[in-house]
Amino acid sequence: MEFTAEQIAGLLQGEVDGNPSASVNGLAKIEEGNEGSLSFLSNPKYEDFIYTTGSSICIVNKTFSPSKALPTTLTLIRVDDAYACFAKLLEIYNSMNRKEPEIEQPSFIHQSATIGSDPYVGAFAYIGKHVKIGNNVQIYPNVVLGDNVQIGDNTILFANVSIYADCQIGNNVTIHSGTVIGSDGFGYAPDENRVYQKIPQIGNLIIEDDVNIGAGTTIDRATMGSTIIRKGVKLDNQIQVGHNVEIGENTVIAAQTGIAGSTKIGKNCMIGGQVGFAGHITVGDNVHIQGKTGVTKSVKDGEILQGNPAMSYKEYYKSYVHFKNLPTIVDDLEKLKLNSK
Repeated sequence: MEFTAEQIAGLLQGEVDGNPSASVNGLAKIEEGNEGSLSFLSNPKYEDFIYTTGSSICIVNKTFSPSKALPTTLTLIRVDDAYACFAKLLEIYNSMNRKEPEIEQPSFIHQSATIGSDPYVGAFAYIGKHVKIGNNVQIYPNVVLGDNVQIGDNTILFANVSIYADCQIGNNVTIHSGTVIGSDGFGYAPDENRVYQKIPQIGNLIIEDDVNIGAGTTIDRATMGSTIIRKGVKLDNQIQVGHNVEIGENTVIAAQTGIAGSTKIGKNCMIGGQVGFAGHITVGDNVHIQGKTGVTKSVKDGEILQGNPAMSYKEYYKSYVHFKNLPTIVDDLEKLKLNSK
């Protein structure tokens, strides 16, 4: 499908600088663009590419002022925020690639399940008893929905997602391949012979609206009550979320982070990759945690942490200066000892 510069500018409330009839039929990075491609430039670090790009249209900030001659074949669309506008176009492009409504065979849908309008259900999907599925839901092949699962409108479940019984998924949620939703929490108690006996996990998992969950992530159900992922949360690939955890609105968490049971994380937090959280702690709102940090105790609102165990970001770097100089410091101490004899 082709779009002209004029049409794209209309979608983005931008201004055309060049040929309004210039057309594109694909997206490309600015350094890889060719005729018919749409690219964007927001980071000045990549400005040199705009003078050699083969793209037909490029989205730029209104403040962009070329320092050299642009290619004669290039049309600019000037907007307030080039990065945000390109992201909006990617979202539109992605929505155009949604599966057409269809229920492929073979698949199993229990007679007690209810499905809203315009569903896509891929081959070998399994939909259990009393499942409720909203409108415009996309369920890719090999997805398993346990009994009593609820799925909101416009949600996408990619291939091989497993959602255990009684879990609730909101509207506009995307869950990527291989993710497990509502598996048992890690609960065991030793008996009189020190043999570990499993504690039944009878709670559920609630995922609110506008959540995105990456591939290979596992989120455990609650022992009792609910594990809760609040509205707008974004989880990367390969994250482990334990039983009875709560993650606050619009918090983002990078890959390979592990959150132990009953930990509460506030809203608008930014958490780097490979962060580890101890159980039964509370993390405040607007907290930033650098990658590989070990969080062993509760954290106040607005803190910035790094290190293992976690400490203030500023204190970590003060300490690190001394740590990397430790061999020199030890040598100096040894010299002092020798001189004092």
